[in-house]
Parts: sequence; structure tokens; C-alpha cells
Amino acid sequence: MAGTEYRNLLVSTDGPAARIVLNRPERRNALSLELMEEVLAALGAVSAQEAVRVVVLEGAGPAFSAGHDLAEMIGREEAFLRELFAVCTAMMEKVHALPQPVIAKVHGMATAAGCQLVAACDLAVAASEARFATPGVKIGLFCSTPMVPISRAVGRKRAMQMLLTGEPIDARTALDWGLVNRVVPSDELDSAVMELVEAIARSSSYTVATGKRAFYDQIDGPERDAYRHCSQVMTDNALAADAQEGMSAFLQKRQPVWRGE
Repeated sequence: MAGTEYRNLLVSTDGPAARIVLNRPERRNALSLELMEEVLAALGAVSAQEAVRVVVLEGAGPAFSAGHDLAEMIGREEAFLRELFAVCTAMMEKVHALPQPVIAKVHGMATAAGCQLVAACDLAVAASEARFATPGVKIGLFCSTPMVPISRAVGRKRAMQMLLTGEPIDARTALDWGLVNRVVPSDELDSAVMELVEAIARSSSYTVATGKRAFYDQIDGPERDAYRHCSQVMTDNALAADAQEGMSAFLQKRQPVWRGE
């Protein structure tokens, strides 16, 4: 990450966390093709940093993200639009593929593909002023790709309500529906995110990465297949050095010393 220049992002480290800030505040952090390509590059750089245990995604200015940049979608050919949505999908999938957990820090509005990005993150913490919406139906462009992670986060009926009406939900509703994990006053947002970061960083990086990968591998499959898969994951995990160290430390009533393997 060090030395990398981004036109649309601010990337830094804060203890065990890497912070990726969407930095197009004048456009409400609209997800242009260039911005999404930069997010993909930044996530790739983060994944190679052993010291980075968690990634925090946030937005500069008054909004988290207003979704796709509509200005670059007017009058374009099919090839451009295919590339735009393919890169967006790759960005969302990269969030899941990253070994480190990714936390969305939402201080303002998250709409359309911006709401999709929140839903795609492993965890999300929102300020009480935050709002979430999939308003594409109101402008003739149904939020079809945003509904993929949103429907998996909030369930069918609630997702359809958001998608068919386009009306925003507040942060407390998002918490009740399962779109976010926690809602706090805006002046407590940083500390709430760091509490999660520190809690995650106390565990073995190998174990966290193993568990995250297994979670997404099993979540949409039949229960029998999920058990079969996760039984093998637990067997392999139990043989790993960090698991042996962690179990020994627990039995010996001492703090474990993680090796990340």
C-alpha cells in the first residue's frame, strides 16, 4: 500500500486496521469505473500485508456512497456497461475473498450499489443518521445487482420492499433487519469500529481467514453439504499450529502466542 497513489481513494493503516476511504465527496462517492478498479487494487494490496488484520471501508464527505455514477452511464455502448457491472461484481466478490474481515463504516447515506457494498461487507457499523436505499426503480434502472447481497442479508420480503418502493430505511431499521451489526451516535462511530477491529485482531489471523472462507463457502449450500464441507475445514483447522497453540493455552490458562499458521 505504501507509495501507491489513488485518484479516488485514501488508503492508510491504523494499528491492525487498513482504512480505504472512498474519496469523491463532490459526487457523494459515486462508484465510477475508475474508483471501483482502484478499490480492487487497494483490496489486493491490503491482502498482502501481514500486519493488517481488518479492513475498514468508509466514505469521505456527507455520504458513504450514492452507488453507480449515473453520469458515466448515459449514452454508453453495451460493452462499457458490461465492463462496469463486471468490475462492480468483482469488487463485491473481492470483499468476500479477502482473508481479512471487511467492516463497512457508514456515517451517511448508502444507496443502490453503495448499499450493495455495505451488504457485501462482512460486518457493518452505522451512525444513527445513516440511511440505506435501493432507489433504482424510481429512475427506471432496477437495483438488480445490489439485490444479490441485500436479499441475502435482510431476507426476501424486506429486500423486495426496499427494491420495489425505493424508499430509504433508517439505521435502526437496518439493524433490526440485519443489514448492519451495530448503530451508534455519530461521535462514537470511530470507537465502535475500532472495538470490532481490536476484538478480531486478538485472534489468530490464520483462524479468522479460515473461518471467513468457510462461512461463504457453506452459507448458500444445502445443510448436508455445508456440514460435510465444514467438518473437513474443522479437521484441517484443528491440525494447524495456531489451533494446537490456542487449545493448549486454554487448558494451561495462559494467553496464546499466535504464529498465523
